[in-house]
Amino acid sequence: MLDKLGIGIDVIKISRFKNKPYLSNKNFYKKIFGNSEIKYCLKYKNSAPHFSGKFAVKEALIKSVNEKISLHEIMTSYKNSKPIVRVKSSLDKKYNFIISISHENDFAVAVVISEKIK
Repeated sequence: MLDKLGIGIDVIKISRFKNKPYLSNKNFYKKIFGNSEIKYCLKYKNSAPHFSGKFAVKEALIKSVNEKISLHEIMTSYKNSKPIVRVKSSLDKKYNFIISISHENDFAVAVVISEKIK
């Protein structure tokens, strides 16, 4: 049973994104995030916690699966106010993911539990 489950966690200092403003670092952001993720984060006056949370989800997901995947293949969004993830590869059909994101003061944290589908 446990061989079907994986867990990943990531913590990031929000200042890493705060000190790298989107407008002067667009290429950096486009290497990590999809257009819909960038649009979502930029709708907030303080976008750094949101970029940080999404980055933490991507890193945690990578840690939760035993397969090679890039940050840009992982797309985060929300459904009914809950974070969800979609993977732009065959992994999307191989795994189910449970995600939790939080940010507080200087840090964002994400936990991803992955379940391999038979």
